[in-house]
Amino acid sequence: MLYQAYQLQSDLLSPFRLFAQGGAAALWMHNTENSLLRKLSASMDVFSRLRLTHSRPPYAIASVNVGEREFPVVEETVLGRPFGTLLRFKKDNAQDLPYQPPVLLVAPLSGHFATLLRETAKTLLQDHDVYITDWHNARDVSLRHGPFGLDDYIDHMIRFTQAIGPGTHVVAVCQPCVAALAATAIMAEDDDPAQPLSLTLMAGPVDCRVNPTEVNKLATSKPIEWFEKNLISHVPLPHKGFMRRVYPGFVQVSAFMAMNPERHKQSFRDMYRHLVDGDIAQADTIRTFYDEYLAVNDLPAEFYLETVEKVFQTYDLPLGKLQYRGRTVNPAAIRRTALMTVEGERDDICAVGQTVAAQDLCSSIRPYRKTHHIQTGVGHYGVFSGRRWNQQIYPRVRDMIHASVG
Repeated sequence: MLYQAYQLQSDLLSPFRLFAQGGAAALWMHNTENSLLRKLSASMDVFSRLRLTHSRPPYAIASVNVGEREFPVVEETVLGRPFGTLLRFKKDNAQDLPYQPPVLLVAPLSGHFATLLRETAKTLLQDHDVYITDWHNARDVSLRHGPFGLDDYIDHMIRFTQAIGPGTHVVAVCQPCVAALAATAIMAEDDDPAQPLSLTLMAGPVDCRVNPTEVNKLATSKPIEWFEKNLISHVPLPHKGFMRRVYPGFVQVSAFMAMNPERHKQSFRDMYRHLVDGDIAQADTIRTFYDEYLAVNDLPAEFYLETVEKVFQTYDLPLGKLQYRGRTVNPAAIRRTALMTVEGERDDICAVGQTVAAQDLCSSIRPYRKTHHIQTGVGHYGVFSGRRWNQQIYPRVRDMIHASVG
């Protein structure tokens, strides 16, 4: 009933939000800062944006600078599957560029769309041929396509890497670090020619026993049956995935916002004040952030429950118990892939120590092919976006990837 109640509320409020959106535009007039008219327009604008959306925002990567040249970027579908698409950001007219290694950027399937890594992808594009796992909204996937669990996620990782071909480098951010490590281990054990040349794991929950965060404690506070009973819903009509069991994205985002409600309230107050004062650039910054943050992606129930149980409750990977299609995942099978782990000093989602645990698990990789970096002064999101990502973390990731090519 949870999803049905949410859908009913959304449908009831939709006409009012549309009215507010139109009213905000109609009442907006230049040179009316701090007037009653501007305050009314700003109020309606803010109200119209207090909503969740369920469609992926555009990546909006129109071009990228390589050295002193600017290249147009086009999105190209390499491989399409019901639950996700392998998307390539192809540089146009770049035939004369020096070799740029292919990089598969693995996005989390955790309530937001892969566009959350827009800045990560754009930065990587400067020196690499970038692909991304563009996960679909489970509520738009028909039941005829069957379930989607952790094994299926690993399947996609392997198929996507094979589609790009030998010489691929994998960069996984947050939640998919476990799946990326598992996929690399399976490919290594099978001596797959497309096994990654390098694997970069950024702020991921490889071993949640280390320095458990509030997020980790929440996952272990209830049995898995509680999560299934209280957080899993069936997709209602009129969506394509009608009756599919999902963990609704609106539940995940609501939980994130509940962790720091005052910050979000203040952000909307700031947006209102910027609009009233005529500081449109500042207001647009907040608008852009929340257009992305409030775009929610439903997770297939099987994937969500298996991730909570195997990654956050029973710690299957670090304990050597993680299974893939009946096979035990063995990170020690990885020999030819260089490994880099990155953590944020102030990360309160994946604490310091949880990602670097992969270094010990991958015991067959030569020490000189292993790298670890702790970035001071950043939390979870600062590991893959923002100034320190661009200026301090990315150069290290780039150098490791390019050193692995030869």
